[in-house]
Amino acid sequence: MKELTRAEEEVMQILWKEKKAFVKEILDHFPEPRPAYNTVSTIVRILEKKGFVSHDEFGKSHRYFPLIMKEAYREARLTDLMKGYFNNSMKQVLSHFSDAKNLNIREADELITILEEIKKKSEKQ
Repeated sequence: MKELTRAEEEVMQILWKEKKAFVKEILDHFPEPRPAYNTVSTIVRILEKKGFVSHDEFGKSHRYFPLIMKEAYREARLTDLMKGYFNNSMKQVLSHFSDAKNLNIREADELITILEEIKKKSEKQ
């Protein structure tokens, strides 16, 4: 799956949230100063060429909707990140965040709970 630029990802975040939207509706989600209508329109057409979105036609207007779901994109990006920077090791990912002090005690406890649940499920199989 192709990686999105920052601008493309901003538009996709809006489409993932709204499910379907015209360019004008996408534009309304941007904070001031908003990008130009033509800029957003161009980004949406690029996303369409990349296979991320499609559209329904209403005369001369197009209502766009995502073809790639957020979860699928997130999974692909995380997989690429793990392969590229962490030797495809979840252990290295977790170790990085604990070493970087980005993980507070509450989050660490939640991760431990999740890992214990994963361990229980895999023991049952």
